[in-house]
Amino acid sequence: QVQLVESGGGSVQAGDSLRLSCAASGRTVSRYAMGWFRQGPGKEREFVAAINWSTVTMYADSVKGRFTVSRDNAKDTLYLQMNSLKPEDTAVYYCAAGDRSSPTRLRDGYGYWGQGTQVTVSS
Repeated sequence: QVQLVESGGGSVQAGDSLRLSCAASGRTVSRYAMGWFRQGPGKEREFVAAINWSTVTMYADSVKGRFTVSRDNAKDTLYLQMNSLKPEDTAVYYCAAGDRSSPTRLRDGYGYWGQGTQVTVSS
């Protein structure tokens, strides 16, 4: 089993930056695709960004150019650098891992999920 724990959320002003981390334990995820999803108030959980075991990435159009996903396989940790934050980025952000070689935007592609970390951006 894989356990995922997110950290780094908080309350910031529009234009600020935050860096989210997701630490994996229980089993190495160094060969897993991993992703970030978010769920805003009254909305469905949506795809944000994903990365394969190495450096192949994909992003939602709404965050492209502002967010960067990366990983440190030696630490079994996933990151999401969020710059130029907007109020519409306010959501609970979830980390996910899937035993697959390529990243995907689909929630069903990930079998392991964290509990989420809150990000609040005020104008």
